Formats: sequence, structure tokens, C-alpha cells
Amino acid sequence: MKILVLGGSSEAGVLARALSLRADLAAILSLAGRTASPAALPLPTRIGGFGGVAGLIGYLKAEGVDAVIDATHPFAAQMKRHAAQACAATRTPLCAFTRAPWIAGEGDDWIEVDDAPSAARALGETPRHVFLAIGRQQAGVFAGPSPHRFVLRAIDAPSPDALPASLDLVLARGPFTLDDEIALMREKNIDIVVSKNAGGEATRAKIDAARELRLPVVMIRRPPAPARPTFETLEGVVAWIEAHRPAP
Repeated sequence: MKILVLGGSSEAGVLARALSLRADLAAILSLAGRTASPAALPLPTRIGGFGGVAGLIGYLKAEGVDAVIDATHPFAAQMKRHAAQACAATRTPLCAFTRAPWIAGEGDDWIEVDDAPSAARALGETPRHVFLAIGRQQAGVFAGPSPHRFVLRAIDAPSPDALPASLDLVLARGPFTLDDEIALMREKNIDIVVSKNAGGEATRAKIDAARELRLPVVMIRRPPAPARPTFETLEGVVAWIEAHRPAP
């Protein structure tokens, strides 16, 4: 059974390690290539886009893919749409492996918005030290004249022509502990945090740190995802694979 795993999340890593132990499955991991040095995983890996829906359809047919598992980041909206459309066109079974979003609890002070431009507007005009915990891809949304000073943490340096004018760039690869996040926020005198609602435990520490320090969080909601079977456990995905084995 040939499986295409669309990666880019911690769930993709969990799935890749599990599938690599299965001699009865032939799995390949696909990464978009947005990180210069992605963490190594024990599956054959292709890096780069497919060329839109048509390109993905061509790939599924040419490679004889039997099933697709969408384990992309919760905010990889375009790839999710393309996967759903290509799998529908080729009648290839598709499921998603993801994690539940975070939910505000006691002590959290969230301002929930729909996208990065709305997050930028939510910061207001009073000067603040802002921790952009959103990665480098959308840093450009906060570029241009601003009363705020931004701290951006990223694995790779973003393009210098699409950055806020007042920026402190921190290059680091997680995971980060609660103590790490509290120390960073104190060192940088952070007043407010901007975060995507990625969910899960791998990047949750920054949200817990904001609560501990009583800092507000501008939380960007997840974009809508296509309808397809969705699992939050490895066991659920494995059971779905077994149910979609091609007939001998």
C-alpha cells in the first residue's frame, strides 16, 4: 500500500516514525520546503510544492498513491484545499491527522481574531513590546510604520524586505519549555503575545507563559479545513489505513 504523507507538523513526525516500522506499507513524506533544514525523519522525503491541484493529481496518478494523509500544519490552508480537491478528482482516500486547538481557560486573556491582518489591527496604537510567535511567513503583515517594537522568533531568517521596522529577531528551534518562554518574555519586556492557535503540546509553553505573566494574547483562529475524516491520535490514523487497503 503506497501512502503519501503531507507533512509539516509534529503529527507528521509521529506518523513518519510509525510508518517507517511497517514493511507492509510504502510511505513517502512530502514537505513544502519552507524550512531550510527540516528535522530528519525516517521516511523517503520529497521537498517542494506539487504545482497546484493539477500537479498533485498528476503525482498521485504517476506514483500510484493508494491513500493520502494530511498531516500539514493546522494553518496550511491552501495545501489542505489542494489535497482535498486532488483526492476527490482521483478518488484517492484522504484523511487528516491533527491536534485539537487550544481553548482559553481560567487566567487566559485572549483577543481572538480571524487572520494576521486582524491581529495587527488588534494591537492598537499604544506602543507595546510585541512577541510575534507566528513564524516568519506572516511577519510582513506587521511591516511598515508602527508604534510597536516586535520580537520575532523563527527557525530561519525571514526576507529583510518584509519585516517590521522595529524588530528584534531571535533565531531558535523549539521545543521550548515554560521556563524558556517566561525567561524570553521577561528579557524582552514583552507586553503582548501574538500567536496562531496551532494547538497541541509542542508549542503550548508560550501560551502558558503568557498566562503566568498575565499578558494578553492576540490569538489567530484556525482557517476552515475541508471536510474529510480527521483523527487526533496515531491509533485512529492506523485504523483508517487498515480500513482503506486496496483489494488484493
